[in-house]
Formats: sequence, structure tokens, C-alpha cells
Amino acid sequence: MSTQPDLLYSEEEEALRGAVRDLLTDHCDAAGVLARAETDTPHDLSLWKALADGMGLAGLLVPEDRGGQGATHREAAVVLEELGRAVAPVPYLTSAVVATEALLACDGDSGGQELLGDLASARKIGALAVGLHTAAGGAFPAVRAENGALSGTVTGVADAAVADVLLVPADDGGLYAVDADAATITPQTSLDLTRPLAEVRLDAAPGRRIGDAEPAIRRALRAGAGLLASEQLGLADWTLSETVRYLKDRKQFNRPVGGFQALKHRLAQLWLEVVNLRAAALAAADALATGADTDVSVAVAQAYAAPVAVHAAEEALQLHGGIGMTWEHPVHLYLKRAKADSIAYGTAGAHRAALAELVDLRAP
Repeated sequence: MSTQPDLLYSEEEEALRGAVRDLLTDHCDAAGVLARAETDTPHDLSLWKALADGMGLAGLLVPEDRGGQGATHREAAVVLEELGRAVAPVPYLTSAVVATEALLACDGDSGGQELLGDLASARKIGALAVGLHTAAGGAFPAVRAENGALSGTVTGVADAAVADVLLVPADDGGLYAVDADAATITPQTSLDLTRPLAEVRLDAAPGRRIGDAEPAIRRALRAGAGLLASEQLGLADWTLSETVRYLKDRKQFNRPVGGFQALKHRLAQLWLEVVNLRAAALAAADALATGADTDVSVAVAQAYAAPVAVHAAEEALQLHGGIGMTWEHPVHLYLKRAKADSIAYGTAGAHRAALAELVDLRAP
């Protein structure tokens, strides 16, 4: 029986938002993110340590008896919303959500539970070795497994460059934990400069089987897709707010640009889209937390989130005029993140197709 989702933030969630935003304001300014984007090491590991270790956010989804905070997906969604607003170059979604959810699905395996504690305490960073574009329920690459040794190549793995451990699906149906040092990780060109991709190549790399791959990956990618909507919400909300602020200050013909009716209409339409995205993203997080109508809520959120985030970033770039086209202004980072997110964990079209199946409204 379905229950009505709670689409309001609690006082505790708002307090968490304030704490995360304060930290990001102090340690994740746009100039710093831009400077890192120009280097070979775009990840901000000092920020990750402050978030994951200092604030304990890496273990939000992990029960207390397994070394985590025992929170829910709603709290993780708040964190991701703020990370999206700052387009923060940290592996929170990939390690604290996707890899963690995969390990939570491997219930009963002692090695997997020990690794779960390492991820929850931020002693290690994890990455699921499937392409970032892979949707829950979709096909994923499987490397060869022979006597615990894994061989094969997986491309498009997000945040593999900073991972300490890789969770690798194999052709025997198992999910294996592989030390990142045992793999050859080669950076790939990525549109999103703040969430780099890499090719992972294994050549008889030793692995430890920690569970069955299919249910673990399905759970991990579903959670990743559902909470990605909150990141996209934060991104869209920042680009809208920043554009409104800029248009109030920028003057043409001796009046603020934001006073022109045509621009007011565009901003009003975008505001409505962001408000609707907030409802869809929070509904997905609430469904993941409660287990009610989870597949439908995640599909709805992702079917809607990607177009809104991309639209918000495109409008921000255009309405900022000439400055919006420069490398020095951070809006291009938001557009690139929005574009990359639009294919992460399944495209909007794939989620619409999945939703049609779930509610029995298939195309004729």
C-alpha cells in the first residue's frame, strides 16, 4: 500500500543543510573549483575529508551498528543538493551513495561489511566499476573471473581516479572488491571537469567476492539515480538564483536587465520548473528512505530532473551575456555537470520508458 511522501524538509534536515552550506562556503569557492579543473587532480580531497570525516557524512546511509550514522536517504539528499549548488569536486555520490548501497546489498558477507565500515568512516573511497551512464536494470559490463583473479576493462567509471577500492561485477555473477592499486586506471576525457571519468583495466587482479552483482548493482544504481535528482536540484537552484542576482545588478538603457518583461517570463518559467523539480527530488529521496513506490518515484524524478537542470544552466549562461561565455565565470562548470548528469544512471528517456512499464502505460 502506497503512502503519501513528505515533501517538506524537517528542522534537522534544514540544520544539516546550513552546516554543509557553511562548510562549502568556506572551503569550496568558485575560484578554487575552477583552478582545480585546470589541473590533473580536480578532486578536492581536503574538502572530502572535512565532509566525510569531520562531519561524518560518508556514513549517513550506513546503520549505526555497522559504523555509520544511521540516517536516511533524505539526509543524503540534502547533502547532495548542497554539493550540487557548489558543483563540489568530491566523490560523495559515487562512494557514500552508490558504492555504499552496493555493499549494503551484500548483507552477511564479513569482508563486505568490514569494507562498508571503511567507507562509512572515510578511511577508504569506493567506486562501483560500471560506466556512469548505466541505468538500474540495464546491462552492465562484467569482467572475467578465474580463481579469484579478474581480467577485463570497464570504461566511463566516475571518480575511479581517487578510489581506494573498486567494486567490480564479474561474469560468474559475483561482485568483487579489488584494491585500486591492483588496477590500471587511465583518465578519460570528460565533459564534466568536476567528476572525472576513467578506464579501469584489470589483468589477473586479485579480487574478493563480497556478494551477488545483479541485486547489488540494481540497488546501488537506483539509489544513485534517485539522489542524483537532488544534486541536479541544487545545481538548478544555484544557476537560477545567480542569474536573478546578476540581472538585478546588470543595467542596460539605464535600467536593470531583469526589469525587462521578456526576461521576467523566462525566469518565472524556470522558477516553476525548479519548484517542481524540488518536489520530484524530495519524493524520490523519501521513497528511497521509506521503501514506498521507490521505482516509480525514482523514475519520475530522473525523467524530470535532467531537462530542468540543463535548461537552468543554459539559461544562466545565456542571460549572463558575454561574461557567461568566459572560462573565468563558473557557469560553464554547472552546464557541463548538468549535461553529464543528464546521462548519468540512465537518460531521461530511459527513465520515462521504465516509468511507462511500471504504471502500465506503454506506447502503442
